[in-house]
Amino acid sequence: MLGLPPQVTACLFDLDGVLTQTALVHNAAWKQTFDQFLQSWSQEHGQPYVPFDSGADYHEYVDGRQRADGVRTFLTSRGITLPEGTPDDAPDAHTVNGIGNRKNILVLQKIKEGAVQVYPGSVDYLRAAKEAGLRRAVVSASANCKDVLEAAGIADLLEVRVDGVVARERKLPGKPAPDTFLYGAELLDTPRENCVVFEDALAGVAAGRAGDFGFVVGVDRVGQADALRTNGADIVVQDLSELLTR
Repeated sequence: MLGLPPQVTACLFDLDGVLTQTALVHNAAWKQTFDQFLQSWSQEHGQPYVPFDSGADYHEYVDGRQRADGVRTFLTSRGITLPEGTPDDAPDAHTVNGIGNRKNILVLQKIKEGAVQVYPGSVDYLRAAKEAGLRRAVVSASANCKDVLEAAGIADLLEVRVDGVVARERKLPGKPAPDTFLYGAELLDTPRENCVVFEDALAGVAAGRAGDFGFVVGVDRVGQADALRTNGADIVVQDLSELLTR
């Protein structure tokens, strides 16, 4: 059914890069945020300034992770350790949470400016999944998931939302840990072996494989099909519409 194994009865969709094109918005916001920080850091510590790579750095350290995890993982790759701070830190604070909050402000500005676009093939797939009686959840690291779904006009096609806000409230570790996907399956009252995970991020497909879900679909928007397979995808497509023809 819909290009999926016969045992699948529920779909767990990532948001950014799978359902909506907001991955581009997040990438641009991360680059602006990290480059500003790295310029300041290099001047203060007398080190060469090496800008954030919106290709390799984004996909290796940031994409698919909860905001603070992304900050921490990227800074660690540069040998930088900052205080954690708190989720209420000011956006100019040199803390993990402060940097994350700075990035979030930029994303919210872009959402308000109408930067949210959907992938038409994904919307078609969501509608087909609903008509076929498959359960449907969105599982996203983004704390802005609700706003993005509403701005994109697809909130009504999903039954359950597990996002960065829910993860924080329930103290669920983010991707590549499988906990948010597992919670999504629990809310849909569906065993993991009957769930399919749809992910474009390396951390996301790794989470799907770590959770031992029935099937993991990698969505390759940026030419990383081999890496998606290596990290746990059973199949890789460039767009969900491909599955409608299988």
